[in-house]
Amino acid sequence: MHYEGSCHCGQITFEVEGELEKVMECNCSHCSRKGYLLWFVPLADFTLNSPESALSTYTFNQHVIKHHFCPTCGCAPFGFGADRSGAETAAINVRCLEGVELSDLERIPVDGRSL
Repeated sequence: MHYEGSCHCGQITFEVEGELEKVMECNCSHCSRKGYLLWFVPLADFTLNSPESALSTYTFNQHVIKHHFCPTCGCAPFGFGADRSGAETAAINVRCLEGVELSDLERIPVDGRSL
């Protein structure tokens, strides 16, 4: 399936391809404070439609995930990192996707506080 997403003000827009059925709901301090519901896809399935210069980036802890957000509205629609095999991934905040019914998604709890 094809999805389109954006930050709140529309300065950052993107597209992603894939089958969205499950999302991760992490309890780490960052994810829980922002209310992330994350869907991980191969980076090749993600397209940034805005210039990279429109993004601000935040890292913390081990600095392995680049959490991108809009400097205008503060919305954080996605981040970039790598999975355990080293493959580049995009972590999509599904709350920023158009037309997604959140109650239809299976939520997988992740104990990020312990990592």
